[in-house]
Amino acid sequence: MIKVLHISKYYYPFIGGVEQVARDIVLAMKDMGNVEQKLICFNEDSAVGDNVTHKKETVTDTVDGIEVVRCGCFAKIASQSLSFTYAGELKKLIDNFDPDIVLLHYPNPFVTQLLLAHKKKRFKLAVWWHLDITRQKILRKFFHFQNIDMIKRADKIIGATEKHVNESAYTKYFGDKKHVLPFAISEDRLILSEEDEKKAQELREKHKDKLLCFFLGRHVPYKGLEYLIKASAYLDDRFHFIIAGSGPLTEELKEMAKNDSKIEFVGRVVDGERLSYLKACDVFCFPSITRNEAFGLALAEGLYFGKPAVTFTIKGSGVNVVSLNGITGIECPNCDSKAYAEALKKLADDPSLREEYGRNGRQRILDNFTKEKFSENIKKLTEELIGSDTP
Repeated sequence: MIKVLHISKYYYPFIGGVEQVARDIVLAMKDMGNVEQKLICFNEDSAVGDNVTHKKETVTDTVDGIEVVRCGCFAKIASQSLSFTYAGELKKLIDNFDPDIVLLHYPNPFVTQLLLAHKKKRFKLAVWWHLDITRQKILRKFFHFQNIDMIKRADKIIGATEKHVNESAYTKYFGDKKHVLPFAISEDRLILSEEDEKKAQELREKHKDKLLCFFLGRHVPYKGLEYLIKASAYLDDRFHFIIAGSGPLTEELKEMAKNDSKIEFVGRVVDGERLSYLKACDVFCFPSITRNEAFGLALAEGLYFGKPAVTFTIKGSGVNVVSLNGITGIECPNCDSKAYAEALKKLADDPSLREEYGRNGRQRILDNFTKEKFSENIKKLTEELIGSDTP
């Protein structure tokens, strides 16, 4: 039996991009049958159904059939959670569980330092490199040598695309440890109910004379929503923008858009509503502007629904690998709202182009980013780390 310890920042019921990837890995390894897993993370206030967590509590529970140790968080500094209990809980897991593989989701510098205290242990270390630390410039310099130490200890540095491992500030240190393993969408979570289909049809009927442009995501700076709102100002009333989600910038963005009747904010949407909007829209807008957008699972879902995408060029991000310029959508110069508006005009004027890009986008997801492909790649990675002769 192969023993794997996962280290994620948070875990379900907390929902985020990294957390979804961590969960997908857990489920893929569970299907292998010869893997025993545990996971350690920070706790956070979150709730989905009967799954409720509280950030100040240190607890152990079971999710997806594996033990999850959640360490209470007393503060956050520059988006990094801090915990009094984490070091002790990690030590217990390393000593008592004695993992064959430790899979660390980076960036997570506080935890990385704690893990490096155990670097002489026998486990294989796989570091999933989601992105470089970019926004916190002082912290980036402070953790530079820590990162080099971690990379030296690692057996694999994993990126969701070639860009993650070839365009990082640390690429020169990765050497032959680089490993590309694309993320996946779950087709099971993208099946519309009859009610969802009805809602989608109602949306289409309501906006039948418009090019319906849909955005879904958190309202934070790197999502680039201000540039989408500015792009709308260049467009006429043929267009209607539905902006779903919420975040710290929501009120500021609403203020920006208050005189633009083409823009509609619908707040946070549950799964069924999300699918209805994806089915109903003509174009999926994904205006993220920094490599904090490491991949774009929402973008992949939009393509899966056969919608052409409009994106910005982002150095070091997987966004421009998920959606290909001139094949599945249109890629615009970063932060160029006028170019973004021109791309939307081009799609509005050419229904056959929208159909072509949409068809190509769906096929790209089916060929590269499905749960089945992801599970196959996780199995291969595990075998490479441990060796095929491991029982």
